Amino acid sequence: MTDRPPAVAEAGKASPRRPRWSGRTRRDFFVFLALALPNLALIAVFTYLPLINNIYYSTLDWTLGSASATVVGLGNYITFFTSPDAANVLGTTAVFTLVTVGGSMALGLLVALALNSKVRGTTFARSAVFAPYVLSGVGVGLVWLFIFDPGYGVLAWLLRGIGQQSPQWINDPQLSLVMVILVYVWKNLGYCAVVFLAGLQSLPQDVMEAAALDGANGFRRFVNMSLPLLSPTTFFLLITTMLSSLQAFDLIRIMTPLGNGTSTLIYEAYLQAFGAFNRAGYSAAISVVLFAILLIITVLQLRFVERKVHYS
Repeated sequence: MTDRPPAVAEAGKASPRRPRWSGRTRRDFFVFLALALPNLALIAVFTYLPLINNIYYSTLDWTLGSASATVVGLGNYITFFTSPDAANVLGTTAVFTLVTVGGSMALGLLVALALNSKVRGTTFARSAVFAPYVLSGVGVGLVWLFIFDPGYGVLAWLLRGIGQQSPQWINDPQLSLVMVILVYVWKNLGYCAVVFLAGLQSLPQDVMEAAALDGANGFRRFVNMSLPLLSPTTFFLLITTMLSSLQAFDLIRIMTPLGNGTSTLIYEAYLQAFGAFNRAGYSAAISVVLFAILLIITVLQLRFVERKVHYS
């Protein structure tokens, strides 16, 4: 019986396997833990733990400051959705969110188109447009409250100069909501403008020049080419601005302290906990409702809206 050739014998041998837990792999794993664990611990302590506690508090009949509480299960949720104020709060939240998101994005896109032109002074204009976004919401609210005040505000003084009376921006519930929406859009359109401007400047110029050579005018290039190519930017802004609007608090708190026509979900939760009622459990239930709405909107956007996004 002849021996196998050396080449065949070598091929028949199993190649040595690299150990799965080598020294380098172990070192990389510990480096990952050293970098990730502090961040994960902070997220767990300051995000998920308060969320779990808030869900638990929402099942209690608890007055803020009281040493005792009664478990009521879903009683707070039933009370909220069966109360006559629920429809008003949810409707105000929907109107505020839709108008502020749509207004900020539409005006931001128009401002971005203007700032994208190569004219003198655009650098200063970009800074001026973006400045309100980084200002304190409390400071912005106080300044605009002075402007809208129907008694001694700047707008009332201008209207009296032409023989007109100032609308009751603060006392009329409908006008109060309009006032807060206008200020919120003014404050946040700079953010949308800067993000849209970055998207416009990243568009492929060779494609735009080819379309211009084919005879497409500026409007057709914008509608048929720029807007589809801006869909990732639009999708990003849609998510961020909607989540921000649903959680808007500082301007509402400063400009309408009693929530006169401006009681969104987050502000209603604040009024119930820290206003005259001190209903901490009921406030926690409203906060959980807001969290559920935020989660559903985000999932729906990622599930359906992203399908229409054109990534390059």
